[in-house]
Amino acid sequence: MSRLERNWQYAEQYPTETEGINRARRLSLELGIEPVSRSVGAMLSGLTALSKAQAICEVGTGVGVSGLSLLRHVPEATLTSIEIEPEHLREAKSIFSEAGVPASRLRLIEGDAQHVMPRLNTGAYDLVLLHTDPASVLDHLEYALSIVRSGGSIVIPGALAGGRVPDPAARDEETRTMRDLLHLVAEAPGIGPVLSPAGDGVLTLVRLDG
Repeated sequence: MSRLERNWQYAEQYPTETEGINRARRLSLELGIEPVSRSVGAMLSGLTALSKAQAICEVGTGVGVSGLSLLRHVPEATLTSIEIEPEHLREAKSIFSEAGVPASRLRLIEGDAQHVMPRLNTGAYDLVLLHTDPASVLDHLEYALSIVRSGGSIVIPGALAGGRVPDPAARDEETRTMRDLLHLVAEAPGIGPVLSPAGDGVLTLVRLDG
């Protein structure tokens, strides 16, 4: 194992998680849902705390791993979370309730994000998480840029597509989509991109324009 691989492995194992997040993670795996990794969950918790986020939007609730991570250090923040699978949303409601998150801090919406996001208020969110099907990520990004405030962030896990993005021989649709996304935002006006190798890669976009 190389030094970089050891560093990555250590960083993945380092974060601690609450019992609620652990419970959601176990349930995710039982249901065949791939949640964000522990290091990515820690990044989400840190980003919301650093930015003092009060209004958060999430595409891809799953059963609550990322949502609980987003709310972990911002006790006054509210979360709008969109999930297309009704079974996952039902489980998430229980997970959030068991974790002690009051209903007043949650708006859980069942539906396709491409239909829901255009109805959300423009510039209303401090942070938007796109934990979604890679095939839809470019469409979702367009909507996310309209609902995030100036100075706010858009976070996209899975940006390295299982390590295939740096591999020139990998040309599957998911990998091509992520490469297109990274190329698009690299020098886009009004966007400050940051790519981290945490988990399966995390792309964070800061909206810079006023």
